[in-house]
Amino acid sequence: MELNQDIMKAVETLEYRVTAGDVAAKTGLNIGQAEAGVLALASATQAHMQVADTGDIAYEFPRQFRATLRNQYWQLRWQETWAKIWAVLFYLIRISFGIMLILAVVLVFAAIIAIQIGMQSQRDEDNRGGYSGGGIGFNPWLWIGRDWFYWFSYGPRRQYDRYGQVGGGRDSASADWSVRNRHDLNLLEAIFSFLFGDGDPNKDLDDRRWGAIATVIRNNRGAVSAEQLAPYLDNANLNDDLEDYVIPALSRFNGRPKVSPQGDLVYYFPELQVTTKNHRPQSVPAFLKETKRRFTSASSGQVSIAIGLGTLLVVGSIYLSYIAADFTDGGFVDLVYSLCDLFLAYGVAFLGIPAIRYFRMQRQNQKIETRNTQRQSLLGKTVQRKLDYAKQFAMETIVGKDNLAYTTETDLIDQEIANRDKIDEEWRKRLESS
Repeated sequence: MELNQDIMKAVETLEYRVTAGDVAAKTGLNIGQAEAGVLALASATQAHMQVADTGDIAYEFPRQFRATLRNQYWQLRWQETWAKIWAVLFYLIRISFGIMLILAVVLVFAAIIAIQIGMQSQRDEDNRGGYSGGGIGFNPWLWIGRDWFYWFSYGPRRQYDRYGQVGGGRDSASADWSVRNRHDLNLLEAIFSFLFGDGDPNKDLDDRRWGAIATVIRNNRGAVSAEQLAPYLDNANLNDDLEDYVIPALSRFNGRPKVSPQGDLVYYFPELQVTTKNHRPQSVPAFLKETKRRFTSASSGQVSIAIGLGTLLVVGSIYLSYIAADFTDGGFVDLVYSLCDLFLAYGVAFLGIPAIRYFRMQRQNQKIETRNTQRQSLLGKTVQRKLDYAKQFAMETIVGKDNLAYTTETDLIDQEIANRDKIDEEWRKRLESS
């Protein structure tokens, strides 16, 4: 049996007593999935089933049902363990790109420096009669390497005053800005973010869509017009009388259409009208808004370092392949030289992938903006007479503990004895009405 994590979270959020409609509205799952999932979870955790006088069913779960599941199902224990392991593995994968880049730059420039030293030694041997100064002379690569090492380790150099503040005073605004905008990502994480971005910000779009639609339906006590759902659905067109775009919502939440005497359509959702407590209207976005993609969450300084590292690797690999062609030491330099093409390809890819991703992101954001504008344009189009007609079907059925006809918490005979007065009262009313 596979248990749905979203359903378990919904049960906890709803304080462990739910109906299938409550869970569907909370998770955005279709009614069939929500009902089957709640029933499976109730069976696995020995939850109590409660049947109201109306025939509607609620389930009351033990507050420690997760502990019960862990003891009974090794799959759940493995899922939780694997989630922790994968978090560590994914972090290692993320930082590995930065480690490889920095390691490649270090190897390339170490080989360049080794070649420079070797060439200088050869020149010293060829000019034994002249003054060599006893050293390797001026080497611009050493100065560049020293400055870049400082940048990688400490960031850009800053001027500090006598109080240790950036800028020029104890209350320097620039110092406060530096502290307030300190980024959460370290350099290795920032390199991964620069290279691949931070994932799709709209990966939960369907969950948000159906959650918003369910909330709108519940806020209107289970009866709505098509125009009220249009800002959350795709391909909605209010310029004609066709309301085909509502069909996915009807299918997901078992909606039923009703036609008014004027020929207007409204829709009501019986399962979403059943709940365990009085429903208070909840806030919901006016329309389904997609979030624009962000190029990277790395700071501008970290992006500069990443670009600088990639550039150094490309330039250094080209320069190394040029000067190492006629140089050999039978060891470290030859090894790095053999990897020179691989380093060059990695550097080009490191700079090329973000460039391609940037232009692709621009096109994606344009499409997102178009869709957002289209959904926003559908606001405020509801016809009042439809709303008035929908109110005829708006209702809320509460499965409370005071109107239960049956519960698995106690024996059936005990329930009949406890409900004897209630049963007698119901029969008396039926006889009087006949």
